[in-house]
Amino acid sequence: MGKRILVLHSGGMDSTVCLYLAASEEQNDVVSLGIDYGQALKIEMMFAAAQAAQKRVERKIIQVRWDKPERIIPLGRKVEQIKMERSPAYLPGRNLVFLALASAEGAGLDADEIHIGINQVDFSGYPDCTEKFIEAFRNVHAIGGSRSEIVAPLLHKSKPEIAKLASKLGIGEHDTWSCYRPRIYDGSIQPCKECDACKLHEFAWRKSEAG
Repeated sequence: MGKRILVLHSGGMDSTVCLYLAASEEQNDVVSLGIDYGQALKIEMMFAAAQAAQKRVERKIIQVRWDKPERIIPLGRKVEQIKMERSPAYLPGRNLVFLALASAEGAGLDADEIHIGINQVDFSGYPDCTEKFIEAFRNVHAIGGSRSEIVAPLLHKSKPEIAKLASKLGIGEHDTWSCYRPRIYDGSIQPCKECDACKLHEFAWRKSEAG
């Protein structure tokens, strides 16, 4: 018997791998959940919608009015530096808000599981992408009366391991969107290739191909 699974899905590689993993079991009833909080990067929502359509998965959007605080987007950092230092782009509470919304949505859908694509191996030092954080939220989630299980399938995987898994699931290098500072070039939207997200994306795919 399959499960009803709600996947927090932004259109980036990690959340898209989570979506495809959940949908790889045909008996599962999978729902893609996006959070539209007025973010400038509408392109990621477009990617997520296309991915959900590709897998014939229902796409739901929660609209949130949020004057999100501005953060500095670092450019040109090496992967080693990204792993060692927390990015100034980090906004405390963001994943907490998203998980809380998913918890409420999951209760309404009577979901068995809620999936989130956080991982703590190759990341920008974000404390809300760690096992400690996810365990703490699981406790709050349960105390609040929710029956669904919070699942982080990629928590202990490196970025190259996630890219390899993406390839096995039929996700290509350019099928997801992670760039924080997209630019218009030659009439199309292109990733900047300089922000942390671009650097980690490039690292993931090049290392996965090499190993």
